[in-house]
Amino acid sequence: MSTAAIDLREGDVRDLDRIDRLMADAFDPRWGEAWTRNQVIGILSVPGVWLTIAELNGRAVGFALIRGVLDEAELLLLAVIPEARRNGVGAALLRSVVADCAMRGIVSMHLEVRDGNDAIKLYRNSGFSKVGERRDYYRGPNGQSYSAITLRRATR
Repeated sequence: MSTAAIDLREGDVRDLDRIDRLMADAFDPRWGEAWTRNQVIGILSVPGVWLTIAELNGRAVGFALIRGVLDEAELLLLAVIPEARRNGVGAALLRSVVADCAMRGIVSMHLEVRDGNDAIKLYRNSGFSKVGERRDYYRGPNGQSYSAITLRRATR
């Protein structure tokens, strides 16, 4: 896939079917990281929450779901389907989210990710630094425990 045709747009509840498909493709079910449709509907109704959809050549290939409160934001979900990974989609979504945060007066953004998740490299390359860890927060399919890593970056 080519990165030249990455288009980003604001999403909303009309994108729920698209979000469901993207989560099913992007998140390995053994980790339980995908949200339910009702969780997405619920969070989209909360003030300060926004959704950004990434499209390649007119096809939705990823999204970011963010919650901003006062001067801080949390990246709740970032999903990119496997065949679009390492093509700049995740980085484009993160750049867009950071720019959106800055426009909204948000000065820092944080996220939590399972230790060992390949996305950590993307986050670090996008300016995020580790600020915390929750030991044994996630359970793998074989019962193995994984830490949750908290990352943060300034948006300005």
